[in-house]
Amino acid sequence: MRFPSHRVWSCLHATRCLHGARTVFLFLLACLWALAAPSGHAADRPVRILALGDSLTAGYGLAHADSFVPRLQAALDARGDAITILDGGVSGDTSADALARLDWALGDKPDAVIVELGGNDGLRGLDPARMEQNLTAILDRLQRDHLPVLLSGMYAPPNMGAGYGQSFRAVFGRLSHRPGILWDPFFLDGVAAHPDLEQADHIHPDPAGVAVIVARMAPLVERLAAEARERRGTP
Repeated sequence: MRFPSHRVWSCLHATRCLHGARTVFLFLLACLWALAAPSGHAADRPVRILALGDSLTAGYGLAHADSFVPRLQAALDARGDAITILDGGVSGDTSADALARLDWALGDKPDAVIVELGGNDGLRGLDPARMEQNLTAILDRLQRDHLPVLLSGMYAPPNMGAGYGQSFRAVFGRLSHRPGILWDPFFLDGVAAHPDLEQADHIHPDPAGVAVIVARMAPLVERLAAEARERRGTP
């Protein structure tokens, strides 16, 4: 039996080394491509939007199916939008309460946030300056986390007096000018002071009132979702 010469062994060894190097190169190239490309999961999953709010978000006095979050979700589904609304409404919450639970509320890792707060601050006659501090802290945190924000404004009850009402509205006016904030001037626009759209307390919307709010808010929420998709690099 004749064994290959030393030169043949050297050639075979070199060939194997080149083949191994090529395999390693292709493997590394594939890894880099996988890291650079958006994962299928991130690209395909719906945009998750947290609705951070009080009883107006939570649906006080309404059947769950008639409340804001389910009705908004249904409207977005009907429009063919890949958006999931997370219910972060807690009845009775002031701006301070919402700030205190913000870490917990963000635990579901939303892609964007609707902020609907201030109604209970106004009903209780709390200091608008303190409300502004709380809302500013909430917006600071959300924007620090690179979350697009839709801020929905609120008015103080008329019985709190003209001066209080002006100071209250001015808070939202200032916050609305923050860079990167999508602005809805009044959550109850078209519903407040319309008894046929309100519950008996003349504060909370009835199912018909919720429908009015959802019809106005849905296009804004679509814009919010579009910004969230842009930030995460998916169409």
